[in-house]
Amino acid sequence: MIPAREKVALLKVNVKDIVSKTILTKGTGQLDDYSHSLNPYAGCSFACKYCYVRELPVSLFREEEWGTWVDIKSNAAELLKKDIARAKKKGPVTIFMSSSTDPYQPIEAKTKLTRSLLEVMLEERPDFLFVQTRSPLAKRDIDLFRQFGDKIRVSMTIETDKEDIRKEFAPSAPPIPARMQALREMTEAGIPTQATISPLLPCSREFPKKLKGLATKVIIDDFWMGDGSGGRRTKKLGIYSIYEKTGMEKWYNPTAYKVVLKMLEDEIGEIGISKAGFRPGN
Repeated sequence: MIPAREKVALLKVNVKDIVSKTILTKGTGQLDDYSHSLNPYAGCSFACKYCYVRELPVSLFREEEWGTWVDIKSNAAELLKKDIARAKKKGPVTIFMSSSTDPYQPIEAKTKLTRSLLEVMLEERPDFLFVQTRSPLAKRDIDLFRQFGDKIRVSMTIETDKEDIRKEFAPSAPPIPARMQALREMTEAGIPTQATISPLLPCSREFPKKLKGLATKVIIDDFWMGDGSGGRRTKKLGIYSIYEKTGMEKWYNPTAYKVVLKMLEDEIGEIGISKAGFRPGN
């Protein structure tokens, strides 16, 4: 259940169970530093308007609009145990969870599917696990995260500090303050964490101060670096119209991140840029 203070504008979502043939996918493209990616669900109810997955086959070949459907890979835990054992025979196993869905979207509170996968990984011990989310629900699994020691990093997407901007670009995603609080709690619990400004959205000059001390690492990314196509996928989504609507057109260019990067470096120190922040153990 989502606490009252964290309620967001959730879409009506069609949810169904599916049986998958495999759960680990070979790491390619932006994730080629990982041996595998892992997606507990297909689809994502956060439905961020800028999500590059909207332009991938998993979305394009589906009749329903992205964000209105979620498939639960009900046999994921059973598959993962087998897949990790098989993958270990070929070399180190490093896992990125998740590349095309959020492992802690609202349905996870009920299914606990992602938690079951963490329990499997604690038994099978991959060489490294990177968890990418934008949900405060992730703090529920602090007890499991801690057991991975330094073989894990939990990354929380915080693309802006302005709630009015977040509501324009990702109205069904969790509020920024709730994400920041969850990230702080995980960091204070001794878990290797990351604040991921991806994609960078218009923010305030106070953003760097708000991020200071929240995580053990901060990285910055934008549409041109992070959508896997040099910004072409994002352009197809018509995101520029939101910049126009909010009067933030100057932010929509491939050099805007440099201003924020300088502010972050002045306040926090070394900041990772784009892909560098997603490398295993980096």
